[in-house]
Amino acid sequence: MPPLRSILVHLDGTDRAEVRLRLAHRLAALHGSALTALFAVSPSVLAVLPMMGGIPPMQMAGEVDPDHRAHATAVFERLLQDNASRSDWRELRGEPVIESFVRSALACDLMVLGQRNPRDAAGFDVPGDFVESVMLGSGKPALVVPFNGRVSPAPDKVLVAWRPTRESAHALTTALPQLQLAKEVHLVASVDSEDPAPPMSRLREYLHLHGIVQTHGHGPLQDNSHIGEALQSLAAQVGAGLIVMGAYGHSRARELVLGGATRTMLESSTIPLWMAH
Repeated sequence: MPPLRSILVHLDGTDRAEVRLRLAHRLAALHGSALTALFAVSPSVLAVLPMMGGIPPMQMAGEVDPDHRAHATAVFERLLQDNASRSDWRELRGEPVIESFVRSALACDLMVLGQRNPRDAAGFDVPGDFVESVMLGSGKPALVVPFNGRVSPAPDKVLVAWRPTRESAHALTTALPQLQLAKEVHLVASVDSEDPAPPMSRLREYLHLHGIVQTHGHGPLQDNSHIGEALQSLAAQVGAGLIVMGAYGHSRARELVLGGATRTMLESSTIPLWMAH
């Protein structure tokens, strides 16, 4: 079982960054992890007027918003005083934000990221596909914190969304330290045309081998375009504080193609997501 020894939390200019960092501190205390806070935002873009008429203006990278950096550093310093666990501060200085964050994430066990709030365009100064890009680019598991609501470092009830795929197995394996802290683990599988009867009994045996015995199975979800909504409905029904699932998609020439359930959950889940590609 891979331990959580290194946690990387993303800081930006949003108010929700404090929630992510506070959660990361509590996770680090639970698992004895080293914690790194990485302030990673995109510099502003400046339009440069051409010297001659008829030529469209050029765009050049400007400076990182100083108010956003000041907000992030204040949050970092305040939580250092409030928590026994230490954390290291790092920041990007004009480097490509996604590629640089991915390189940092390669040497961590878990990323703590923030769901994009469509109403917070002024503060969320990273590319719109930041979360999915760093997940797919790094291959590391991510705890995606929703943009509102309360979050817990060790929820009593966890919902595992299972498919017989590498991505789903990766998410489950990396989440084992969290599942061991839960009082109930609920299991649900999607119906796959190649595997109409998912081997849930083997999945439960695997969890039992890791000391996770309070498991509850649910009827399979139909594999269709509404599976994301069905997952959220079931999670609310059982009172889950965390959903564990694979992240499906690929990135080609910086153009992401995501599976329907992955896209739905990243956009609209009000419950924290433990995802891995």
